Amino acid sequence: MKAKKIVITGGPSTGKTSVIEQLEKDGFHCLHEVIRDMTSEEKTQGGDIEIVSNPIVSVPDPKSFNLNILNARINQYRSALKSTRDVVFFDRGIPDVLAYMDCFQQTYTSEFSEPCETLRYDHIFLMPPWKEIHVTDSERFESFEESIKIHDCLAKSYGNFSYDVTLVPKGSVHERVQFILDHTKTL
Repeated sequence: MKAKKIVITGGPSTGKTSVIEQLEKDGFHCLHEVIRDMTSEEKTQGGDIEIVSNPIVSVPDPKSFNLNILNARINQYRSALKSTRDVVFFDRGIPDVLAYMDCFQQTYTSEFSEPCETLRYDHIFLMPPWKEIHVTDSERFESFEESIKIHDCLAKSYGNFSYDVTLVPKGSVHERVQFILDHTKTL
């Protein structure tokens, strides 16, 4: 039996990573966001690079940076195909790359869109912008207004690839995890 591939996505500072971490504590197979390590690496390699917004607009070569993110997410997807678990949760999916590129007005070719069409997830959960928990830090650069824009681009990107997207209501981490698990049982 192949594992259900479930994406949990959302704009910056929406509680997504806290939910993924709780799912992992609860024993679920979770694949973490790849961009944090890449951003740190880019800052290290770039010397004086100053990231003042999303890294894809601050790095010297955005296309290469985005291709690296895309390939890392493709590798995560392929690793999930080997899982012996019933469910694998992803902290972001392949279409997130296109959503961010759309949001920051970057162009892309079929090398970006083709994997979105062929490597399919079983369901998408979208975390809404949440002003009360929104923070910026060394890994989250976007303002709350940018988070709203990213949310809209994520919803559009997944919609463009004909996904059913379930909006996760605001609540405690445990309430959100339970909501996701309850909906995952019906897939």
